[in-house]
Amino acid sequence: MMIIIAEFFVVILKVLWAFVTAGAKWVVRPKEKSVAGQVCVITGAGSGLGRLFAKEFARRRAILVLWDINSQSNEETAEMVRQIYHEIDTPITKDGPVGGVEEVPPFQPQVYTYACDVGKRESVYSTAEKMRREVGNVDILINNAGVVSGHHLLECPDELIERTMVVNCHALFWTTKAFLPKMLELNHGHIVTVASSLGLFSTAGVEDYCASKFGAIGFHESLSHELKASEKDGINMTLVCPYLVETGMFKGVRIRKEIEPFLPPLKPEFCVKQAMRAILTDQPMICTPRIVYMVNFMKSILPFEAIVCMYRFLGADKCMYPFLAQRKEAMNNNDAKNGI
Repeated sequence: MMIIIAEFFVVILKVLWAFVTAGAKWVVRPKEKSVAGQVCVITGAGSGLGRLFAKEFARRRAILVLWDINSQSNEETAEMVRQIYHEIDTPITKDGPVGGVEEVPPFQPQVYTYACDVGKRESVYSTAEKMRREVGNVDILINNAGVVSGHHLLECPDELIERTMVVNCHALFWTTKAFLPKMLELNHGHIVTVASSLGLFSTAGVEDYCASKFGAIGFHESLSHELKASEKDGINMTLVCPYLVETGMFKGVRIRKEIEPFLPPLKPEFCVKQAMRAILTDQPMICTPRIVYMVNFMKSILPFEAIVCMYRFLGADKCMYPFLAQRKEAMNNNDAKNGI
């Protein structure tokens, strides 16, 4: 019994120390690690946040491996990355052996592109194997690919529900299983899960998307605990949970107009810069904006009816409805054109 009591007090001290260190990071910004020369795989790199992640890692001289189902848009991202490499491709100098200065040829990172449908397990495994032969081991995995069906539950075809779950959630299992074994062997790596605030708290009309993102967060947290339990301290995990981002994915989403100026959709560039800061400082989780932390905490302690009242006040209860209406209208227009 005395041992249990002693261990309990030790745990309390460790918890308090965790609060102190976390608070200190708000005051003293941690130093960002270098990713120069490290192999970084980004899924869904052909557009949106994936493209912006690629550009940010390129500026830090990482070796980029871009995955996307759309080969053309993926190549467009690769061309942007090559342009960034060219802009930073300047010689560096170091002290010579006899006190002089000699010019050192700069390290020249490369970018590789692969057409891969992460919604198909065989495509993930075959692409990963091909990539390992051509590029080498992966240091950083950015699980970014995502889709949304844009239908009310009872109007959504089963195939689209399955597609949402497979791409947003199941694909994380397959990409991680493809690259984690080598990370464990080397005790080195970083896995990033780009989820969503809709994986922390939900809203009406996007049941499949919310379920997939809740699943993604559950997967990420369980894997984080597994790595801690196996004492693989060289492998880091970062969970990215942004609020609505202006990538066009949820075009038309509206909350209450009086509240909207205080909670506008995030600029993609801002979202990725915040995520990059978290990744490069090995931060376990980043929510953007910070109010997402508060909303998630309140959801945990408030009665459900209180949450409903808050949603209605904010206009968050039906915020997806304009988006769903636009998607439905667009589909009807496409069906009409196909019928002509």
